[in-house]
Amino acid sequence: MANVKLVEVTKRFGDVVAVERISFEVNDGEFFALLGPSGCGKTTTLRIIAGLETPDEGEVYIDGVLVNDIHSKDRNVAMVFQNYALYPHMTVYENIAFPLLVRKRELKLSKDEITKRVKDVAKLLQIEELLDRYPRQLSGGQQQRVALARALVRKPKVWLLDEPLSNLDAKLRHTMRAELRKLQKDLGITAIYVTHDQIEALSMADRVAVLNKGRILQIGTPSELYSKPKDVFVATFIGSPAMNLIPCEFREEDGVIRGPNFSKKLDKELSEMLSENLTSNECILGIRPEHAKVSKARVSDESIPAKVLISETLGSEQVVLLSIDGTEMQLKAPAEVKFDLGEPVYISIDWSKAVIFDAKTKKAVY
Repeated sequence: MANVKLVEVTKRFGDVVAVERISFEVNDGEFFALLGPSGCGKTTTLRIIAGLETPDEGEVYIDGVLVNDIHSKDRNVAMVFQNYALYPHMTVYENIAFPLLVRKRELKLSKDEITKRVKDVAKLLQIEELLDRYPRQLSGGQQQRVALARALVRKPKVWLLDEPLSNLDAKLRHTMRAELRKLQKDLGITAIYVTHDQIEALSMADRVAVLNKGRILQIGTPSELYSKPKDVFVATFIGSPAMNLIPCEFREEDGVIRGPNFSKKLDKELSEMLSENLTSNECILGIRPEHAKVSKARVSDESIPAKVLISETLGSEQVVLLSIDGTEMQLKAPAEVKFDLGEPVYISIDWSKAVIFDAKTKKAVY
């Protein structure tokens, strides 16, 4: 297996900067995800690692070797595409064997050795009974397994996956997520996975890089990205429902943060931190939907009065949309508690879980 390292990589297409000064390192055997909205540069980054695109600036290393000038076929990486890219006139066996057949002499493989490799990887992906079929005779999930098998049969150093599950239905995506993760760990292969789906990234990856507009905003474990986002974009892109963002004002003279219908006296340490790091007295309070409680009665002097706009039941829990003097906020509550439209309620915030952003820079200061 191998590690992958990108150093200050930039890629332009005419006047469009697709990737701007991206740097990260993927450890040997790690499952690393590139997460972001469409057009953020994640697929371009993957194609640069594969050698299908050439960076305008920066360096790409695979297993410690600079590969900028090494052809894609000589990088020993395998890529799985979003549309599977199977050859329709070939059987499943022929599709899987193709990477070995075109490099038969170079790899010094006999016909029997190729057959063994194909059967072994087909068994691993539970498609051994499909080897004589053609792609048109397969379901979407089966075609995806064939594409994965074709990538793995070469025994590559790095496995590159470009939104491989996006064409599958929701139930099959859930199943394939677990199977892909288990397969990657069993093989110990280094994997870089591109997706716009935060659930895929957070449930599968050891670490995630969040991209937007060609730049990496934050790299961290799923729990780090969720609990301590460093940027407003990360805070709202990760989590469902997204983190609530409440415009506030910080008064340095008395260490009070003031928002719609509430004020909170901060402890000395936090007050000093905000005084040093905020560019102005305007800030944004970030609260995850589960880090505040909604109740029909005031439970403390710090309870914030609000009004119910709508509630949405999701199995054992519900998401309640509230208005705090015109500022909307979504919170989670048990499904058995019934809220009426327009009903007055109270919100209790867990301040130990709060994140505070600078209103101007959009960066977290606490």
